[in-house]
Amino acid sequence: MMKKKVIVAVTGASGSIYAKVLFDQLLKLRDQIEAVGIVMSDNAKAVWQFELGNQDYNQFTAFTFYNKNDFNAPFASGSAKYDTMIIVPCSMGTLGRIAHGISNDLISRAADVVLKERRKLIAVVRDTPFSLIHINNMKMITEAGGIICPANPSFYSLPQTIEEVAGTVVSRVLDLAGFEQDSYRWQEK
Repeated sequence: MMKKKVIVAVTGASGSIYAKVLFDQLLKLRDQIEAVGIVMSDNAKAVWQFELGNQDYNQFTAFTFYNKNDFNAPFASGSAKYDTMIIVPCSMGTLGRIAHGISNDLISRAADVVLKERRKLIAVVRDTPFSLIHINNMKMITEAGGIICPANPSFYSLPQTIEEVAGTVVSRVLDLAGFEQDSYRWQEK
């Protein structure tokens, strides 16, 4: 199996738990990964601190973190061949900028590169309800080849903790990204 090069972008939408659980799961899947590049917006760090009560994103030293304005990051160009980008959680502002080709930071530039190179973009949107503007932006990204994966947890695995609830979404994201993982499967033993 070819190892994956993954970009993870964390924006300021509520739902930092999804990013934390994804980071934890990616550490467990290291044997399938060549590189993980992470970009966090300033709002993402503030929301993480508010929602999770810590700055534990600094603990994930196995990954390479990039400044939100670092256009010298390897995945700012298609030549670096990062095959998957996961935006988790994805704010509607970020989604709108990507849908309209506005590359004003590394997150939107990386998404633009992933889409133009016909690679995998997974946007884990975390807002409710959706306005028609949000829906149209999701439609545009879908038509451009991206995947909209709303942060809607499932409950048939009978999750007991907030991490397990978030894990139901993260498992779907990892499946969409093409990772081999051990996770709950409906009606499978």
